[in-house]
Amino acid sequence: MKRSRFHLTSLLCVSFLIVASCASSPPRGAVQKPSRWSGSTIVTTRFGAVQGAADADHTLVWKGIPYAAPPVGSLRWRAPQDAAPWSGVKSATAFGGACTQFSPIFAGSISGSEDCLYLNVWRPQDDAADLPVYVWIHGGGNSTGSSSMVADYYGNHVASREHMVYVSINYRLGPFGWFTHPALRDGASPEDASGNYGTLDMIKALGWIKDNITAFGGDPGNVTVTGESAGGFDVLSLLIAPPARGLFQRAMSESGAAITHGVDEADAFSQTVLERLLVLDGRARSVEGASGIAAGMTPQAARDYLRSKSDRQILRCLSSGAMGMSDNVAIIRDGVVIPSGGFDSLSAGTYPNKVPVILGSNKEEVKLFLYFSNAIPWKSDFYLAVSKYTSDRWKVSGVDEVARRLTSHADQPPVYAYQFSWGAPNAQGVSPLPGDWGRRLGAFHSLDVSFFHGSDTIDGFFQMFLATRQNESGRKALSAAMMDYAAQFARTGNPNAPDSKLPSWQPWTNSPDADKLIVFDVQGNEPAISMTSMEMTDEGVFASAKADLAEPERTHLMDTMEKSKMPSGVH
Repeated sequence: MKRSRFHLTSLLCVSFLIVASCASSPPRGAVQKPSRWSGSTIVTTRFGAVQGAADADHTLVWKGIPYAAPPVGSLRWRAPQDAAPWSGVKSATAFGGACTQFSPIFAGSISGSEDCLYLNVWRPQDDAADLPVYVWIHGGGNSTGSSSMVADYYGNHVASREHMVYVSINYRLGPFGWFTHPALRDGASPEDASGNYGTLDMIKALGWIKDNITAFGGDPGNVTVTGESAGGFDVLSLLIAPPARGLFQRAMSESGAAITHGVDEADAFSQTVLERLLVLDGRARSVEGASGIAAGMTPQAARDYLRSKSDRQILRCLSSGAMGMSDNVAIIRDGVVIPSGGFDSLSAGTYPNKVPVILGSNKEEVKLFLYFSNAIPWKSDFYLAVSKYTSDRWKVSGVDEVARRLTSHADQPPVYAYQFSWGAPNAQGVSPLPGDWGRRLGAFHSLDVSFFHGSDTIDGFFQMFLATRQNESGRKALSAAMMDYAAQFARTGNPNAPDSKLPSWQPWTNSPDADKLIVFDVQGNEPAISMTSMEMTDEGVFASAKADLAEPERTHLMDTMEKSKMPSGVH
């Protein structure tokens, strides 16, 4: 990151404020009125003043701002509480710590902390106020990741090019973000008993933005919530979450899916965690023996026992899967934060947050997971078949079925859909990716993030393999177009700027055979962006798979698709 050319000035300002604080600072613990944007790196939030710094692309950044109290001790498995106000000026030049999680690289290794509810703010380095606010929710299966995990998530490019305020957030993960048990619900408030603590963290962050973003020059009445993968799942869940009502005006889900879990399923999971803890403690020799002990515990005893364990002890009761993602449930149909009918409210039209929406997926989502699992040889035709049809099912769950349901209601604002295809081999087998990478990875899960954010980093790890001089001009031109669409959507709810030379992105329609989805790709060095009538159903995907393959591959593929944990359907 670049050093601020105003570093000395900022230090002098801080020194002056510290000296003046004896006479003018509010007492410790006092909630303050947020300041109005003045161009200074020092801004005042409701809980205290924060000192930011200059960043790349002529932006300013404030890192690691607490938006809630650390959810530790008695606050574990409770709805997030207000952050404690502070006096003086808090430095906001380093990212806050990540939430407790398994390492995506070192199998079984645990990192992070329960003290992790922090957010980051980027904005242009100018005097403009009332800017649109673009909120980013990171992915990682709701069990790994952080707002600062990769450069793809940094907001300097969006803030600078599109002239808006960009906010990225951390939220509780895994069994700390989504966890419910009868003992924890006993005597608790509806929110504390919900089990949806990660969802409530996101809602808390959106509330913080509503209360404080004017201090950074943002418009609290023009907030777009975006996210990819699990973050996309979460964006969709916010559409149906009553406590999120009125906290955002637009939504964009990248590679999301409309999937929730029942309380019974979540209870079974938490009971397994309790029993495994008893085994690890030596109080039982087996899970079967632990089951009897757990059944005899009073709600108070079970609650105290669960809260007494460290985050590491609890996480070690779970399995660490692909890229460190654990096997916990997430987004629970508790009836308070998430409706008891889950995404059925999309069909009924009773969901509370009817806002303009963008829904999208990547053409070859699951190649990323197939690549890392190495379970199917990438040179085989079966590899391509599994990739195609399981990726199509992802599109059904996160794009087509959601768009059909939303668009069926007259009071739903426009819904826009996309498929990101850059990297996928065309009909002639040609990909902009070098060598065999088009076949091995193609338009894989998460690849679109760096395009929408303009970071040109391709997940960091893949940058050295996939970014070449040959595909540079095409990928940068496509990224610029995608950024402009997303920014115009964030500003107005319509991705089409009046004076734009980009193809018109038409909203989804349920009319048969009508254009309803835009495709993002390149041809040579130029963007290839066009509308298509392509629409899928889960039944149609299975029918196509059966028709395209002969035995024994057909049966093998059907079994693989049925057993796959990839998203399918809307629940």
